[in-house]
Amino acid sequence: MEWYPRHRRDLPWRHTRDPYAIWLSEVILQQTRVKQGLPYYLDFITTYPTVQDLAAAPEDEVLRHWQGLGYYSRARNMHHTAQQVVGEYGGQFPTTYAELLKLRGVGQYTAAAIASFAFGEKVAVLDGNVYRVLARVFGIASDIAAPSSRKEFQTLADALIPAAAPDEFNQAIMEFGAIQCTPLKPDCLFCPLQHHCFAFQNGLVHELPVKSKAKAARTRYFHYLVLRHGETVYMKKRGAKDIWQGLYDFALTETEAAELPAPSLVAAVEALGGQLATDQAEEPVLALRHVLSHQKVEARFHSLWLQQPLDAGGLAQSGLAAFTAAETHELPKPILIANFLDKTWK
Repeated sequence: MEWYPRHRRDLPWRHTRDPYAIWLSEVILQQTRVKQGLPYYLDFITTYPTVQDLAAAPEDEVLRHWQGLGYYSRARNMHHTAQQVVGEYGGQFPTTYAELLKLRGVGQYTAAAIASFAFGEKVAVLDGNVYRVLARVFGIASDIAAPSSRKEFQTLADALIPAAAPDEFNQAIMEFGAIQCTPLKPDCLFCPLQHHCFAFQNGLVHELPVKSKAKAARTRYFHYLVLRHGETVYMKKRGAKDIWQGLYDFALTETEAAELPAPSLVAAVEALGGQLATDQAEEPVLALRHVLSHQKVEARFHSLWLQQPLDAGGLAQSGLAAFTAAETHELPKPILIANFLDKTWK
């Protein structure tokens, strides 16, 4: 609490008790660093200054503003929650931790953050920064990736938080973990807690916290058929039950290996009702890699010119739709697709 006023970063959501602004910042900063998330926060709070504005926006527009942040289910949940707050709560956020937990996409951490920062409720936040500080200072060797450890850490955090300033304490301990007690190079030499810190006193700073490794990411091979005719390119909206739900990409053939033989490529185009133009020079295949939390996507983009536009029947069956270059840039897309368009489709 003494350290925080001297070292805290000046961030816009720390100058408000508006639960909407606080909630927005917490959703954006989940699994996102402050440096990356800050421009998105400023964009959202400017574009949608109230929860009513966000609730009324089309989902595609919200996803377009989110583009590049990843974990797109956060954006869809955020949009749904805004509609829930407007529809079920009259546009006013619930004022207690228990009620906030009833909102879609609002878990224990986010509910605690809103309840303490906006309403002064005495409930401790528990994020990666807090886990790390508590594990090192108190010498807790429980695996922070194990769900069973949460209660242990939550009990400790709840015991430490002062009733007089729960919001200040929560901000302070998170900020302490973010810029002082960092994962790889903590500033132990100038740490005000070094004499109390179990990890520092026992040479365990780099052993704590204990976190079991996630499963190795699997590799997927995507072959995108970038079908073009004149000034038109064909794209489709991705469905549910896979990555990038609700975002736009191209016709896709997924394979078990990195290569897609030429006959298979032609067959895939014909299955969509297209015929390749023989008078167009073949464009080089562009390979891009995209790493997600649980899988790696090795993508190859095959730019293909068609003899004639795809007919209505083919479009309906494939889910593809025709877009101009300007329109593709306005669609919500995975950053992998956005990078390809930026490189090739001006």
